[in-house]
Amino acid sequence: MPKRADIKKVMIIGSGPIIIGQACEFDYSGTQACKALKSLGYEIVLVNSNPATIMTDPSTADHTYIEPLNAERMEEIIAKERPDALLPNLGGQSALNLSSELAERGVLARYGVKVIGVQIDAIKRGEDREAFKETMNSLGVQMAPSRIIHTVDEAMQAAKEIGFPVVVRPAYTMGGTGGGFCYNTEELQTIVNRGLQASIVHECLIEESLLGWEELELEIVRDSKGRMITVCFIENVDPVGVHTGDSFCTAPMLTISQDVQKKMQEIAYRVVEGIGVIGGTNVQFARNPRDGRIVIIEINPRTSRSSALASKATGFPIAYVSALLAAGVTLDELPYWRDGSLDKYTPSGDYVVVKFARWAFEKFRGVQDRLGTQMRAVGEVMSIGKTYREAFQKAIRSLEGSTSGLGFYKNLHEKTLDELLVMLREPTSYRQFAMYEALKKGATIEQLQSLTFIKRYFLEEMKALVDEELAVIASKEAGISDELLVQAKKDGFSDKYLSQLLGVDEDSVRRRREALGVTEGWEAVPVSGVDDACYWFSSYNLPEDKSVASPNPRKVMVLGGGPIRIGQGIEFDYCCVHAAKELRALGYETIMVNCNPETVSTDYDTSDKLYFEPLTLEDVLAIYRKEKPLGAIVQFGGQTPLNLADSLQKNGVHILGTSPATIDMAEDRDLFRKMMDKMGIPMPESGMASNLDEAMSIATRIGFPVMVRPSFVLGGRGMEVVHDEEMLREYVLKAEEEVSPDRPILIDRFLGDALEAEADAISDGTDAFVPSVMEHIELAGIHSGDSACVIPPPTMGDKVESQIKDITRRIAIEMGVVGLMNVQFAICQGKVYVIEANPRASRTVPLVSKVCGISMARLATDVMMGKKLSELNLKERKIPHFGVKEAVFPFPMLPEVDPVLGPEMRSTGEVLGISKDLGLAFFKAEEAAKPPLPTRGTVLITVAPRDHQAILPAARQFVADGLQLLATEGTLKSLEAAGIPAKAVFKINEGRPNILDELKNGHIQLVINTPIGKESKIDDSYIRKNAIKYGVPYFTTVAAALACANGIHAKLNGADGVLSIQEYGR
Repeated sequence: MPKRADIKKVMIIGSGPIIIGQACEFDYSGTQACKALKSLGYEIVLVNSNPATIMTDPSTADHTYIEPLNAERMEEIIAKERPDALLPNLGGQSALNLSSELAERGVLARYGVKVIGVQIDAIKRGEDREAFKETMNSLGVQMAPSRIIHTVDEAMQAAKEIGFPVVVRPAYTMGGTGGGFCYNTEELQTIVNRGLQASIVHECLIEESLLGWEELELEIVRDSKGRMITVCFIENVDPVGVHTGDSFCTAPMLTISQDVQKKMQEIAYRVVEGIGVIGGTNVQFARNPRDGRIVIIEINPRTSRSSALASKATGFPIAYVSALLAAGVTLDELPYWRDGSLDKYTPSGDYVVVKFARWAFEKFRGVQDRLGTQMRAVGEVMSIGKTYREAFQKAIRSLEGSTSGLGFYKNLHEKTLDELLVMLREPTSYRQFAMYEALKKGATIEQLQSLTFIKRYFLEEMKALVDEELAVIASKEAGISDELLVQAKKDGFSDKYLSQLLGVDEDSVRRRREALGVTEGWEAVPVSGVDDACYWFSSYNLPEDKSVASPNPRKVMVLGGGPIRIGQGIEFDYCCVHAAKELRALGYETIMVNCNPETVSTDYDTSDKLYFEPLTLEDVLAIYRKEKPLGAIVQFGGQTPLNLADSLQKNGVHILGTSPATIDMAEDRDLFRKMMDKMGIPMPESGMASNLDEAMSIATRIGFPVMVRPSFVLGGRGMEVVHDEEMLREYVLKAEEEVSPDRPILIDRFLGDALEAEADAISDGTDAFVPSVMEHIELAGIHSGDSACVIPPPTMGDKVESQIKDITRRIAIEMGVVGLMNVQFAICQGKVYVIEANPRASRTVPLVSKVCGISMARLATDVMMGKKLSELNLKERKIPHFGVKEAVFPFPMLPEVDPVLGPEMRSTGEVLGISKDLGLAFFKAEEAAKPPLPTRGTVLITVAPRDHQAILPAARQFVADGLQLLATEGTLKSLEAAGIPAKAVFKINEGRPNILDELKNGHIQLVINTPIGKESKIDDSYIRKNAIKYGVPYFTTVAAALACANGIHAKLNGADGVLSIQEYGR
């Protein structure tokens, strides 16, 4: 292959932490890029700040830097590594923006770094709204009438000329950040202010509203010879007005004529040629269904969320191919399973793909469940079926929501038709479910179309499913007919949902259909661009099963984690991928089951055989019976596969590693406490309640405050610190629908001001190894997933650390854990308490692996397959550096939410700062999480009365390092009494200039604000919300404030070079 001979070392920039709008699809694309370029013999330098990724594993690239993604750090790495080339378009918007900045600063020219894949001027033509508009005009491509603006006044004038409603589109952003629809001048002013703040070039496009138009996407790939192919045609079912990341969509396009598709393809080719991208480009169109007018909305001259979907929907690995093309390979040199070479590629699958988003509105009190041009989804699922109805229903059951079908979602079935129609006036996360219930209650297709602008075809398909469901319900008394059962299965109704409709158990439905010969068959999706690869999907509409199970008895099934969501993130996919890799290294054939198109686990070559399927009992059991593996690994994919473990085992599936009974025992607080008591290990006082009276009785016995939470959840969902009877009553009444004797509320004594810690262990059932202990920076009350934490522990002392390691080992051995386990601790007044033990993979596994230089998931796989720890030669070692994990939150995308932290997890991702100095490691972590800590300027300190004394050490450190202090009245008195100089500032209701004025005027560079308690939502949430709005770093705990002060001090007093993970591991 004529790869470029003028380059030998290539730098790839990752996308950073998982955030709304930029998720784990970039781990997938970055990993593919490394794989592609390594296959050509290039040396790879990879930079990313996210430790929870496969791409940041030491084996993925030759030189891996987990560093903040900014120009200063990048220049340090470039000066050290001297790469010949930079590949900027596989790390999302972060990498694209950073590459542009490096070019503008002259860094790339100074070190002789060439840009491959997409040139810097092409990035500008694609991302800069003015340059894009000029390019489209020069190409004769129609856009919606629009104006480029840089101020609010310009926006007002533009809207006056175009006419309301208008849409605001900030430049150089992803996920629609900062944008939105505006119907009046007040909304315009708010959204333009937000958009200009979000844009790195302080620029927005004010555009004619295209609300109600069809939104359509094409994924184009171009090589250096100018050859172009269309990988995928994607139809968004939701019309323009809902961000494509939130929109329910299909591939191929189901309602768009071939003539229209051809016309869009011709326009897209002109645009991609004009922009000059080599590799993948996403092109978005809007089409007026009334008159057929087509306009281009925007392009992404990079791999994107849609690229990952298109790759998995078609079997075309866009990121892998894009990396090869960037290195000089051309499409005619790559294999195509159907017509010889990839330049002849056309989408050809005889199946339908549906993508459905997953949201996390339930995690945020006060959030509006409303969809618009700014993305709000935290993850997504993809399903494949032979018909639209089948694929649609497979997508719904892949979501793992409160129902396994379209009906009976939450309490929508209890609403009247009029109430449902009111709810459908605006797009929401539950719109499809509300439409379904409205149709069941007699709504017409015309009514729904006028409210939602969703096309008639999709509404008619939903109406057919509604009619089918009503027929099933009507057959409940007499028994469902064979004909109706067969048709329901062909149309995607799951066994579980049918069992709910018929009032029988799921096993009965399965036995009945199997007796009729109604079973899943499987069909392949061939992979293009590589030799002899495919993956599989199921259908009840296949005349024959095309999947052939190998006779190899050494087969293992790995169950993935399903959709990414808060509490179950990319960390679990990381573990599943490592399990597959290690199993292969041990000589086992691997079978992966997952439904998430964004992940490395659903890459075509991560496992020997991939089933792109929902993680439900019906689907997993069918695959298990087909493949007959020796067992299944469920402990790596988070709560999703764990919830299936019992049912799978009852149906004959051999669960490898820790038994489901042990996992359940850890969740059963009574059983677990009895074990702790027997072992003499302290736990906070606790109890389990299944009703309000029991809850009150337990809380009275333990004493307020208490920690309450539901059982059997991940990510601390529903967890709260309750301070009095009124709060407890409110909590129990809100949760009563989900509470039962089988699923009680857990109530624990809250250990205020306790130091929290956790430890991950690998256990073989008779012995356990604990590589390190993680010490949380925030004190008790903040969810472990949201708390910053440090490895190795800096303040707890050797004695407590040894005690924690010893307790962790003892618990693992007592429980007979085989594989991974995480134990959480609280240290209160010198006493170590166990909070909980989770005998499964935790979200900290990648973090511990990277900092300690040990592959936890791979070693756990070894012991699950029968090896003993004594065979693995594991030794405790002193870690000569510090790793600080900091959480990253979605608050900028949810401006109405108070960004205060608590016991329920709210972060979407994380970053890692590594240094030989603890303070610098913390500074790096904050730098990576953004916005970075200031080294000069003014710190606002306004803390609750209980924190007036505790905040003094941090305040002294700030002043000693040359920062000025602003403080509100109560805090100021404490500072002055301690001899710490500070200036007074008014709260918002006390006078002017107040805190908000100072934030707006750029006079505050750091905010320290601890909430005052139950009244804080009214009193001081505006401080935290506006800190986010104006890009000012903020902290809401005293412990974090002190870590922040120490970090700034370390930065001002020490220099820290950049080291690769490979160098840290030596």
